[in-house]
Amino acid sequence: MTARFWAGLDIGGSKTLAVLCDERGEVVAEAVRPTPATEGGESILDIAAGLVRSFGVTPAGIGVGAAGVVDPNTGTVLATGDSFTGWAGTAINAGLSARLGVPARAENDVRAFLLGEAAGLRNALGVTLGTGVGGALLVDGRLLRGRGAGEIGHVGAFGDEPCSCGQRGHLEAYASGRSLSRRYAARTGASLTAQEIAAAAEAGDAVAAAVYEEAGRHLGSAVAQAGGLLGLDLAILGGSVVASWPLLEKAVLRALEAQPLLSGTPVRIRLSRLGSRAVALGAVRLVRE
Repeated sequence: MTARFWAGLDIGGSKTLAVLCDERGEVVAEAVRPTPATEGGESILDIAAGLVRSFGVTPAGIGVGAAGVVDPNTGTVLATGDSFTGWAGTAINAGLSARLGVPARAENDVRAFLLGEAAGLRNALGVTLGTGVGGALLVDGRLLRGRGAGEIGHVGAFGDEPCSCGQRGHLEAYASGRSLSRRYAARTGASLTAQEIAAAAEAGDAVAAAVYEEAGRHLGSAVAQAGGLLGLDLAILGGSVVASWPLLEKAVLRALEAQPLLSGTPVRIRLSRLGSRAVALGAVRLVRE
């Protein structure tokens, strides 16, 4: 009997990661390349298909977790933030199937993240903090897939900072990697990445610590409100910014404790257990369902 494999893709604003899994769900190969986010949908799909080809085997199917609002039925990107050019309108399922000759199924990247992380759970909020801030909802064992459902990055009125969607004060305007860099630069004149700002905070930079504290405070408030509305007592956090969790933790937990659920207990926080592979592994689970 010929062994079967499935490919999972995580198409983000900065990088595209591909994994190849065997029938047991074990990762047997992995590849990554920068995402050509400003070069249009066809270029992005070319990179993604090239990563899958690099494995040297034809997978039984390809699952995709993609940045932006994605139609779960057709795999078409409906809307994106300003980190992409020409990604909205891209038909991911059809485009990858045409390039690789196998079925493809695409979903929003944060829903794929939650699908990977929440195996065995029935209710959870998923939040990723990276280039942007995304969210997904698992309720009674099902992902909520309404247009924009779970997009916690684009809710709230936390201040007047500009958001990538064109509005102001949203969570993403404070807790994404780009917003951390922008707010630090506005206060210091120094242009640093979120990771460099975290290192500065750990070295005693008070401004760096303050921008992370503010991000954590607003993140905790947004999670508390989402949990209270939907009766979710667990939030799973992932993404590159969460790698600096010690700089966020106290502010997040204080905000959650200040806004407990009706039961009197705050929403619990669990950090990603799958790390950088979470979206791609969730995408594999998606295509195997």
